[in-house]
Amino acid sequence: MSGSLPGAPPITFDYNTWVLRYPEFSGVSQALAQLYFNEACLYVDNTGYGPITDPNMLTLILNMVTAHIAALNSPKSGDTYNSNGTEYGTSLVGRITEAQEGTVSVSAEMAEETEQASWWNQTKYGAAAYKALLPFRTAIYLPSMRRRRFNPPIWNRNISPW
Repeated sequence: MSGSLPGAPPITFDYNTWVLRYPEFSGVSQALAQLYFNEACLYVDNTGYGPITDPNMLTLILNMVTAHIAALNSPKSGDTYNSNGTEYGTSLVGRITEAQEGTVSVSAEMAEETEQASWWNQTKYGAAAYKALLPFRTAIYLPSMRRRRFNPPIWNRNISPW
């Protein structure tokens, strides 16, 4: 890409680091986790020319998004399980608004629910990634290097129309 300033180099997926950070996904195979990472790169630019220029930050955010996608695809509505099949985490995200004790019932809400945020806020990993991506969701003005004039007045030209 000529004319573009390079950002962070593209990040490669490290399964061992991802499982170390998110042990609840230790039951996810390395091949499937790689596919989740590839899907995460659809949501966060990993070309080396994106807005995130710090490779450490890009790695953290891509791992969060990979965990979000893994949680969305886990067997029980976002609940996650470790390798022996016992439940490790839950899909509950947001501020608890209601709780009952008899036959256990819990309700939660997220105050910020835009159409875009609703997809991210389905899991705790997505909510964290959405907050981490906040500085990169704003428009960036890049001024042009040269000025263009549209329909310049004819009297500014030194050429005679005759």
